[in-house]
Amino acid sequence: MAMDYAKCAAEIYQTLGGRSNLVSAAHCATRLRLVTVDNSKIDMKKLENIDGVKGVFSNNGQLQLIIGTGTVNKVYEEFLKVSGMTAATKEDVKAAAAAQQPIWKRMIKALGDVFVPILPAIVASGLMMGLVEALGKAIPSFAGSDWYGILDLMANTAFTFLPILIAVSATRVFGGNIFLGAVIGMVMIHPNLVNAWSVGSMEASEIPVWQLFGFFKIRQVGYQGHVIPVVIAIWLMCRIEKWLHKHVPEMIDLFVTPLCTVLATSFITLGIIGPIFSTAESYVLEFAGWIITVGYGIGAMIMGALYPLTVVCGIHHMYNVIEAGMLSAADGINIWMPVASAANFAQGAACLAVGLKAKNIKTKSVAIPSSLSAALGITEPAIFGVNLRFTKPLVCGMAGGAAGSLLASLFHIGATSYGVTGLPGFLITLDYTVQYAVVLAVSAAIAFALTWMFWKEETEETEGSAGTDKPAAAAPASEGTGAPENAAADLREKALFSPIKGTVIRREQIPDETFASGVLGDGVGIEPELGEVVAPFDGEISSVTDTRHAIGITGPGEMEVLIHVGVDTVNMNGDGFELFITEGEKVKAGQKLMAFDIDKIKAAGYSTTTAVLLTNSDDFPDFKVIKTGKTERQEKLFTVEP
Repeated sequence: MAMDYAKCAAEIYQTLGGRSNLVSAAHCATRLRLVTVDNSKIDMKKLENIDGVKGVFSNNGQLQLIIGTGTVNKVYEEFLKVSGMTAATKEDVKAAAAAQQPIWKRMIKALGDVFVPILPAIVASGLMMGLVEALGKAIPSFAGSDWYGILDLMANTAFTFLPILIAVSATRVFGGNIFLGAVIGMVMIHPNLVNAWSVGSMEASEIPVWQLFGFFKIRQVGYQGHVIPVVIAIWLMCRIEKWLHKHVPEMIDLFVTPLCTVLATSFITLGIIGPIFSTAESYVLEFAGWIITVGYGIGAMIMGALYPLTVVCGIHHMYNVIEAGMLSAADGINIWMPVASAANFAQGAACLAVGLKAKNIKTKSVAIPSSLSAALGITEPAIFGVNLRFTKPLVCGMAGGAAGSLLASLFHIGATSYGVTGLPGFLITLDYTVQYAVVLAVSAAIAFALTWMFWKEETEETEGSAGTDKPAAAAPASEGTGAPENAAADLREKALFSPIKGTVIRREQIPDETFASGVLGDGVGIEPELGEVVAPFDGEISSVTDTRHAIGITGPGEMEVLIHVGVDTVNMNGDGFELFITEGEKVKAGQKLMAFDIDKIKAAGYSTTTAVLLTNSDDFPDFKVIKTGKTERQEKLFTVEP
């Protein structure tokens, strides 16, 4: 029976509390994205039971209703009619949602948005520093060579000019001109200023001062090794720039606004923001160091236990500020990383215990790969997909993390970078290899043992290990030849062929709760190696998003498929994506549909995992995934029988 879009929209509108409780509305490929005045006024259960709504959840201040590809746009059109609202972009909704959040959440999110994009530069520099230092110690003659000199220069560049990296990233977040932001970052570490690391060895009378207006004194000191003053300065710069753009006549805006922005920000930064917030930052770093080392490691033990909870709350990116500050200090040692690493590794071990002990095939298929991901420092799949769901593994992991963090503090382990934990952490803790190995081993052993002892699989879950939860056997190698002509010939089998070259993972492993839960249909995820999407069968393009990141296609036997490139890539507003088809167009298996920039998606901080879902899989009782692991385009992924 065809869905009544108008009825669905009207019921949603009424359940939300009418126009007075609505701020903004938009949609993406699968979801209706809303910002409301007060979510507590909404009957969520009633909202979920509306015909056409497949799920409801709240994320970052947005109320998201899962409706499905090819349908959500129609419901959205009816929703605008019944509510009298005007169409909004995803950025409008995002901004409205952010404005609804408490100020402390907005501040933490802003810090995360500033520091996450520069992680690749920090990680690369940290790993290179560790390797160069290790070579210098292993081969004494290398330490004095020209090779050592040039590699050392390359390794420490990101940290030497860290304020500029932060300034550019912060300007992007706060909405200013990134080149003006870069100038402010350069001003703060200009070579004419006394290097901040040299000030500690100087008497106060030796530090040169600029005397302005007879009373306004500015110390000629740089801000190497400081983080918070840069962020505050750029926030101020963006506010000044935006104000000037609004008030300066357009005829002279081009040169007046940049000039006044840089001058005003530079004076205020060097004279007020820098001295005040650099002092405040020093106290913050001292306090963080004190917490980790207080009471013979008791503070580190507490932080190691609580760390996974901050991941659950989404505020763990705030630690990047502390770690960046530690690395920028004179000694350049990050003592927070071992605490985070112990906590992450313990959660992975707890997840592994669940995977090995569980009888449910679906639980195993999620837990074991997620535990391996956690061992490499990516814990979200393990925490959200397994440990938090069963609770006891999360608590047991917290116990293991606490024990490992205690040892890390007692061993005085330090790292040369941030953003790296788990097994890759050995590359940035070269001076403490044995101690770091002990920390990881103890964390894992305690978490694994406790989970094995205290977690028990529920009876109803075990019963699900047979029947529908049993995965299909892997296809013979001959079925995976993958040539487009074979794909066309096999369409009689109602099969879907891989639209992307990469690594196929189970649907449950997709790092997005909506896709992983199956609420939008069964299917797989693909970690792409090549930024190109081709048609998975002969069919018709049923929908394309205005942000170009998702395509709906209908094929043999009325199979309705969603190809969604990346997670949360809707926020990129089409940047990095190119479509070669239009809605309603007939396509052939293997035909190029889309190109996307993998590096650009990663640089924006999003996962490239692509969901390939049969959105009407409920109509096909014999849905079988027959391919995981490495795949070429046009290799058979799954088959169905009507």
